[in-house]
Amino acid sequence: MFIKNITQLLLNSLDKNQFTLREIGLQALEKSIFTVKPKILMEKALKYQENKIFIQNDEYNLQEINKIYIIGGGKATTEMASSLESILLNMKDIDYEGIINIPEGSEGLEIFKDSKISVNFASHPIPNEIGIKGTKSMMEIIENSKQNDLIFCLISGGGSALLPLPKQDINIEDLQKVNFLLLSSGASIHEINVIRKHISDFKGGNLAKRLYNSSRATLISLIISDVVGDKLDSIASGPTVPDYTTFKDALEILKKYQLFGKIPKVVKNYLEKGLIDQGLETPKSNDICFMNVHNYLIGSVASVAQVLKSFFNNKGFEFHYFSNKINGEAREYGKLLLSKISQDIKGINQNKIRRLALIGTGELTVTIKGNGIGGRNQEMLLSYLNNVKDKMIDYNFLIIGANLDGIEGNSKAMGALIDNYVMKQMISNNINSEDYLVKNDSNTFFKKLGTEIITGPTGSNVNDIVLILLTK
Repeated sequence: MFIKNITQLLLNSLDKNQFTLREIGLQALEKSIFTVKPKILMEKALKYQENKIFIQNDEYNLQEINKIYIIGGGKATTEMASSLESILLNMKDIDYEGIINIPEGSEGLEIFKDSKISVNFASHPIPNEIGIKGTKSMMEIIENSKQNDLIFCLISGGGSALLPLPKQDINIEDLQKVNFLLLSSGASIHEINVIRKHISDFKGGNLAKRLYNSSRATLISLIISDVVGDKLDSIASGPTVPDYTTFKDALEILKKYQLFGKIPKVVKNYLEKGLIDQGLETPKSNDICFMNVHNYLIGSVASVAQVLKSFFNNKGFEFHYFSNKINGEAREYGKLLLSKISQDIKGINQNKIRRLALIGTGELTVTIKGNGIGGRNQEMLLSYLNNVKDKMIDYNFLIIGANLDGIEGNSKAMGALIDNYVMKQMISNNINSEDYLVKNDSNTFFKKLGTEIITGPTGSNVNDIVLILLTK
């Protein structure tokens, strides 16, 4: 099992209905994590047979390939690289090597003991010098490649921080400050990545541009999505895909969140220069540099919805996938969720449904004002409790909010679980949810009530999941 504190969550003091809901909800969460494991996604997407690699509906003949290189980075890239290498080992006549950037502290690295793929540990969510070193090594591979080489680029969420390569004159301290300001501002991941792309020599299609200006080798990018809408240009800030944003967009976002006057002067000067000099703009969809680049989305949270529909139907639940675009401020979404559940309960009463399972996927944001410990899903759930505490609840409910990566925010939890029991404990013990919310201290709250969910890093990286179970 992925969930390490399962016995803490399945308490003997729960009544039968609440215990059953927790048990089913946590089983569903386990299935969700397994479904998006990179190894599983890679095995579904790639096949090798008679000197050919088949990727989704395309085939690549390897007989004329000189050498294969593997580059990339992200939270899911460890398993992606290992799965790819297991295929490459079958190709006796083709040499390969590579380097990937993965988060420091990653587990399961024994698989690379005798590997030809070097593993470089970088920091996340704030980039560091080690990340730059690894990314520069990838660019050296690009620049030294030959036209009949094949390059695999493995991309997953977290790559924006793990694959830093700032423009000339922008140093690591400048880059770190920009990232810190953006991550604390409440800006969406799409907005954050617009700025990242425009101050990078790697992101925003610039990797493809560098490849075209050197060898023009074939590049295959295998991508696992962690962004709402699965927009390829936003996943890891899109190093191998056209960028649809501009320097003007980047400056407008900084001004929107009142960050333009706070970012380092060298970054400000470069962005302003980009408004004037079109040669600095990121490559767009009509750019010739994408001529020999092939991008494949091999996984996203959408596959979870398919698995859970079957799971919940077998458990006697009516199933609704109510949103694949959850976004916005976490505490505000907690209020919206209360309104939604109130409407769904009316539907249960009117349609005589006994059991209802709802899931939504996406990614919320937190504007940090306090100095507490928490994460976006935990803050959303805390906000829900804070708004439901004075209301009469005449139904059984369970809500799980989780980051399927295994870690969210500055906590060690992937998310948390709330239900009638948690609400009663909060009220009977006179725990002030508002105080924890003000301090952005949601993890301390759920740790106190024993319903934080602990898995550690799962090796996956897709959108978050909100799972709601309702029974009368």
